[in-house]
Amino acid sequence: MPDTQNGRVAVYLDFDNIVLSWYDRVHGRNSFARDRQRIAENPGDPETAARLRAAIVDVGAIIDYASSFGTLVLTRAYADWSAPINSEYRSQLVARAVDLVQLFPAAAYAKNGADIRLAVDAVEDMFRLADLTHVVIVAGDSDYVPLAQRCKRLGRYVVGIGVAGSTAKALTAACDEFASYDALPGIEPVEREQPAKRQRKGSAASAPKEEAERAAAQSLTEVDEDGELVVADDDPEIAVTGLLIRALWLSQDKDDSGWLYSSAVKQQMRRMDPSFSEKALGFRSFSDFLRSRSDVVELEESGHERLVRLKDQG
Repeated sequence: MPDTQNGRVAVYLDFDNIVLSWYDRVHGRNSFARDRQRIAENPGDPETAARLRAAIVDVGAIIDYASSFGTLVLTRAYADWSAPINSEYRSQLVARAVDLVQLFPAAAYAKNGADIRLAVDAVEDMFRLADLTHVVIVAGDSDYVPLAQRCKRLGRYVVGIGVAGSTAKALTAACDEFASYDALPGIEPVEREQPAKRQRKGSAASAPKEEAERAAAQSLTEVDEDGELVVADDDPEIAVTGLLIRALWLSQDKDDSGWLYSSAVKQQMRRMDPSFSEKALGFRSFSDFLRSRSDVVELEESGHERLVRLKDQG
């Protein structure tokens, strides 16, 4: 990753996308579509206001996270700022030096208005500001995949931020790094009923190929109402274990013993899935994450070195 001490960062927020996605995350899929008319007609209604407060987006957490990559050169948010669900954010955004770009919803092309305007501005800024090192895209639509790819071709490090369950898998893969809004520091996780854990005992260590294939299929099964693949969080335990196994497979031929530096394994996992973060999974370090997968891998720690390999490789 580029040096964050001297990083020059541009942040682009598809504000409607992040706000509506978080509303659906908090209240359930398609909740905003059901509540849209009520919010527009009477946002001050006590019940409506309570639902809006429960799904408030912490813009400061997003901006603070973006600032960890370097100096924020520009920050822009794209939305219809006259809409009740967005207007309450205006003072908060202005206080954080965010430029508010007004999008008018009357025309038929309004659905993609933010996508097009944001992409055009970002590409123009990259040619206009040659010192930009990082581009942060706060959105979840697959429409931003070409933008992320273009930014990378132009030598920028691309960071994506999106809401879990509403982010296209293709966008996650197109970024150098991807963070879930749900996992940003200071964001309270949404309490959701988790499905029963599938048993990995015995199968992962003795047959890692089958485990990884199930994980690969798991990560591509959730489809949104527009038919787009999204990041599935049905069973993250299996998905992340499969990611670890595949990363070890791809790297183990570099050493006949099968032992690999854990930092190299983590780097490979991030290449395969930019959204991977051991801290988002509740672990303080990557070594702690590896220890939790002791049924799949062996970890050897000596001094400052951490070596890891698949079980039954020696």
